[in-house]
Amino acid sequence: MTHARRRGLLPSALLAVLLLGACTGQSPDSEPVESDTEATVSLEDADTASVSAPSVQGCTPPPPLPATIPTFEAMQAPTAASADSLTATVQTSCGNIEIELDGRAAPVTVASFEFLSAEGFWEYSPCHRLTTEGIHVLQCGDPTGTGRGGPGYTFGIENEPPDGQYPRGTLAMARTQDPDSNGGQFFIVHQDSEIPVELGGYTIFGRVTGGMDIIDRIAAQGVDGGGADGMPAQPISILGVEVNEERATDS
Repeated sequence: MTHARRRGLLPSALLAVLLLGACTGQSPDSEPVESDTEATVSLEDADTASVSAPSVQGCTPPPPLPATIPTFEAMQAPTAASADSLTATVQTSCGNIEIELDGRAAPVTVASFEFLSAEGFWEYSPCHRLTTEGIHVLQCGDPTGTGRGGPGYTFGIENEPPDGQYPRGTLAMARTQDPDSNGGQFFIVHQDSEIPVELGGYTIFGRVTGGMDIIDRIAAQGVDGGGADGMPAQPISILGVEVNEERATDS
């Protein structure tokens, strides 16, 4: 069964993930995975920053931010994934990212991912944060591009690693310090990372099975303006997401 976005998948590809609330000038070891409305620093210029930067091979200019963003206020998060194991293709402005979703370990998170994909929530949303020291992640999933946006509902933590280890290729949810603040932002780990368990952990709900080379190229370009935490110098945006029930294979 395929869950296509209601407005249809676009032909080109881009990846957008939301991990921690983008915090320019903040050490990636402190409050490493904030998102949504309680992010401590806004990236209000996310729609224009770095647009003139040299393009990485395979990347096209990111689209403008969406004119309207779906919101689902006053609703509870979906609670059950349609299958224990699903795959998804995240089409980005730099190519396709293939992921495997673990509906058994994180059923609410995967159910929400299915729902938001079908609603086109991430269409034209930029990946607004890259970290390259302490933790190594690309964060996406906020259509506003500010690190403060969400779908209008939130839910709690699932499947957090007890040892604080987030291996390369991990797909996990971003949140604020509130453990029940998971929403639409997520992150992809581009190098093995450890996040102290004292911070409460972050939901691991899948892994990248194809397209890590895209993430590597974005990470290699570093953070816009230098530093180790901020907008990626090479812009990348999500163009569409498609979820299906076929199990992913490594590539």
